[in-house]
Amino acid sequence: MNEKVLVTGGNGFLGMHIIAQLLARHYQVRATLRSLDKQAAVRETLAANHVGNLSQLEFVKADLSVDDGWPEAMTGVQFVLSVASPVFFGKVTDEKKAIQPAINGVTRIIKAAQNAGVQKMVMTANFGGVGFSNFDKQRITDETYWTDPEQPGLSLYEKSKLLAEKAAWKIINQPGNRLAFSTINPVAILGPAMSAHVSGSFGILENLMNGSLKRVPNISLNIVDVRDVAKLHILAMETPAADGQRFIATNDGQITMPEMAAIIRKAEPELANKVPGKRMPDWLIKTGALVSQQAREAKLLLEINRNVSNQKARKILGWQPMATNEGTVLATLAAMRQYGLL
Repeated sequence: MNEKVLVTGGNGFLGMHIIAQLLARHYQVRATLRSLDKQAAVRETLAANHVGNLSQLEFVKADLSVDDGWPEAMTGVQFVLSVASPVFFGKVTDEKKAIQPAINGVTRIIKAAQNAGVQKMVMTANFGGVGFSNFDKQRITDETYWTDPEQPGLSLYEKSKLLAEKAAWKIINQPGNRLAFSTINPVAILGPAMSAHVSGSFGILENLMNGSLKRVPNISLNIVDVRDVAKLHILAMETPAADGQRFIATNDGQITMPEMAAIIRKAEPELANKVPGKRMPDWLIKTGALVSQQAREAKLLLEINRNVSNQKARKILGWQPMATNEGTVLATLAAMRQYGLL
């Protein structure tokens, strides 16, 4: 194809999977990096993972925090997949420092895309922007839901993604906008990695294996394979009916942390003595939430509805997840072992 796609965050866990799938579909791909010193490593990683058509991949320097580089990045581009998010260095507790860069970053990309006459943009948002204020476990959480930004227990990362998505839709819905726009709202992204640069969601499994927990919280989660998330971005990009729509990316069903712990013990028996076998009582989390932000975040995860629908992506885009919850956990464990993360 002669159509060119700009992928932001070309060296990221999700970004590299998106690039691989775009190249397999013969798109011309331009990927942004905060430093071009990383481009050789990205090419080597893609080649090591048997990604073809690398002659159709180019790189450009662009940083979400500055305007420089974005006009050049958008030149000759038909589609933008806005995957990158501002990096949280260390433990950021200042809301302004965590949230404003996310809002500024997506605003900068949208404005640059509009100025360049880009046809369509797909933004990687977050399930934290959808379902973290729905506590009715008898109802289905779908894309019509929005999380309350002031929801107690909402992490700064989730709040930053929520407010960035709201800011993006506000710009898109202004009169005169011609940039088609969709968002993908993934739950916890796991699955195979192309390098040791992995999703923050890998921390869920890491915490179950590093001996830091004496008991496993009885928290239900929704997870999704990174390859399915990458595919969903491309389908949204290619499908006119996706314009103006949000899409939740999730495997079918849900999985509890004790179920994940059981999978780990079976798949990695040498680590079984580090993986807790007993469950943490819910009351302990709720009591801790009175004094600890970490416990408040766990309490929110414990209480929200996890009956999450992926029907919209199935119906409008013809998407269906290739991975099961157990398969996604096993693929994540394999990646962690491959890159020395266990």
